[in-house]
Amino acid sequence: MTTILVTGGTGTLGRLVAERLRAGGHEVRVLSRHAQPYAVDLREGGAALDAALDGVDTVVHCASTQTGGDEKAAANLIAAARRAGVGHLVYISIVGVDQVPFGYYRSKLAVEKQVEESGLGWTVLRATQFHDLLVRVLRAMAKSPVIVLPAGVSDQPIEVAEVADRLAELAAGPPAGRVADLGGPEVRSFESLARAYVKATGRRRAVLNVPLAGKAYQGFRAGGHLTPERAVGKGTFEEYLARQHS
Repeated sequence: MTTILVTGGTGTLGRLVAERLRAGGHEVRVLSRHAQPYAVDLREGGAALDAALDGVDTVVHCASTQTGGDEKAAANLIAAARRAGVGHLVYISIVGVDQVPFGYYRSKLAVEKQVEESGLGWTVLRATQFHDLLVRVLRAMAKSPVIVLPAGVSDQPIEVAEVADRLAELAAGPPAGRVADLGGPEVRSFESLARAYVKATGRRRAVLNVPLAGKAYQGFRAGGHLTPERAVGKGTFEEYLARQHS
């Protein structure tokens, strides 16, 4: 039986990864800032992180924040994993981090490089955005009478459970380096996704497409965050909405 530590193990993705690994017979430790007995802020590290990693064979690194600090957190985690003799570090990243000059993507790409240069056995999986995230964005937009969208941008949302399945599979296997991307089943215009959300929630909202400026917008408009050749996900956005609003 393998001992696996899941960072961010109480989050949307990490919780599902931990469940699947336990179901597979592994001993799982969940690390997050507030979950005992492994309550650790990775940005601070320290003795508590060393204790959490003691005896761990594999780490699945799901913890992330858009408020900054991911690179520091990764550096602390990698250093502690090396001290503990961890054999395999699995990292979940995002499709397009090397194509779209968006601040959070740059941070994810930097962490990918840290993982690759860690000296540990490693695996990196890039996935497209989760249905959950897209709904949070659209919910915020729908607070206004008009949903203002970035013109010409598409998305390829994926079911988070499918990403969890793949991560658990990778964690149970040997280090595999950079594996094939994981994309949702459909590349959809942002407008069509917004209209599907409005319909599912029973709201009446106008939708307005507005061209934006900047290199990040250009990268998204060019589809740098999409992987149509890896549209291997099964669950559609409408199916996700139907479960949430049935």
